[in-house]
Parts: sequence; C-alpha cells; structure tokens
Amino acid sequence: MNDLFSTISHVIRTRRTTKPPKMNGQKIPDEQINQLLELADWAPTHGHTEPWRFIVYAGPSKARFCQQHAELYQQQTPEEKYQPEKYEKLLHMGDLASHVIVAYLRRGDLPKIPVLEEIAATSCAIQNLLLGASALGIASYWGSGGMAYHPTMKEMLQLREEDVVLGILYLGYAENPAHEGKRNIPLSEKVEWA
Repeated sequence: MNDLFSTISHVIRTRRTTKPPKMNGQKIPDEQINQLLELADWAPTHGHTEPWRFIVYAGPSKARFCQQHAELYQQQTPEEKYQPEKYEKLLHMGDLASHVIVAYLRRGDLPKIPVLEEIAATSCAIQNLLLGASALGIASYWGSGGMAYHPTMKEMLQLREEDVVLGILYLGYAENPAHEGKRNIPLSEKVEWA
C-alpha cells in the first residue's frame, strides 16, 4: 500500500460527526475554510454542471442565521407541535461553531441531467469538505434538522424553487477526540461480486 492511499484511507476511516454543542468556540481561519471549499469544488459532476453552492456564515452573520432559523421554526410550526426547547436548540446551535455553511444544489440548465445526479454531486462536494476538515483537525456536523428542508428555508435564503438545500454544516474545533467508528453491517453483506 502506498503512502497516499494510507493517508486518504486514514482520513476517511477516522472522520466523525461532532455535534455543535461539543465544539469549543475557537475560530477557524477563513483561509482554511476557503481551502475546504476548494476541495468541495473538485467533486465529480455529470455534464460539468457543478451544482454545489455554499453560503458561509461567520461572526455576527452566524448568529443572525441561527436566529432566523429558529424564528422560521417558530413561525412555521403549528402550535400543537411547537417545542420551545427545539427553538432554543436551533437558536444556539452555532454558538460554539466557528462557521456555519448552508450547502445547496443550484439546479443547472441541462434538464437531461437528472436531479438525483445533481444531489449526488453536491453530496460528494460536501463529503470532500468534511474529509478536508477532518484532515485539518476541524470538527464537523452535517445537519439536516430544524427547517433545513422546509420550503421556507429556500425563501429565507432567496433560492429558486428548483434549488435544493442539502444541509447545514457546522465547523469548529473540539477538545475531545471523536468516538471510535463502527459499522453495524459487515461489508460482505453489502457487496456482491457477480
């Protein structure tokens, strides 16, 4: 096995999710965030549509986004389903993260490319970013909760109807190393050689 494969294998196998409340509030240099976005930009893409888009929130804009997200939840949730603790969670979700990034796909002008392939390409871009973060010792969380997939989130972000939010990424540093990884289903049960 060569060194490059060993390095890539190590990063893939050790990447873990760190929930934002476990982050420590230390700021990531914006230059490193740009490096991660450059890695994201090298995702595979059918027809060279490059559908991935990112909205980066840091400093005061991060707190504003979290407040808008929480208020969106409050406004759009029926009274009988509304949970004040969920509002508070969304409001403070980014408090200890350095950057919050909304990842979405911008539907391209090639209708022959299926939406599923655009979702896959954008997901690959997100994975590139998360793997790069792991290699730099940056904790990450790919969130899909709250109002991430609600149509009003797209309105809030001024996205087009055909665009799709794929998640909210929280990046920061954490004091404690992530837990050991595991797989519940053996690889042999997931692969069939024909």
